[in-house]
Amino acid sequence: MTPALDSQFGEASDSPGLALWRVTNAWQRAVRAALVPHDLTHVQFVLLASLTWMDAADPVTQRDLAAHAGTDVMMTSQVIRTLEAKGFVTRMPHPTDGRAVALAPTPTGAALANRANADVEAADRAYFAALDGPDLATFTRCLGVLDHRA
Repeated sequence: MTPALDSQFGEASDSPGLALWRVTNAWQRAVRAALVPHDLTHVQFVLLASLTWMDAADPVTQRDLAAHAGTDVMMTSQVIRTLEAKGFVTRMPHPTDGRAVALAPTPTGAALANRANADVEAADRAYFAALDGPDLATFTRCLGVLDHRA
């Protein structure tokens, strides 16, 4: 006889962690499909779109970008190198910090970020359509509560 899992939940579907896992995987599949025509991975898109979004009045460092996107600094550095090799991002000496590098999207990178973002937002609208109206606003607010706990 196989031992049962010791859990506080009577049904696996009652676990918020499992539900979040399943929803996240399904949503990521939809986003990955939206990004195929743009030849971007999900993390490449997030970093390129975030860099394009960020206020360029002040130089954006890899650390700034990682904090904005919620990504690991070392992984961000590796992905930025890939985006730079593709011609979508430039890395320049930081004007006031000799140890840092300033990042900026190239015009080609910014245009790609905008095209890809339109497709990702369309995928989001389709995926989250079941939560239209106040349910979607509540869901988004709850995600924000969880996001700011870290």
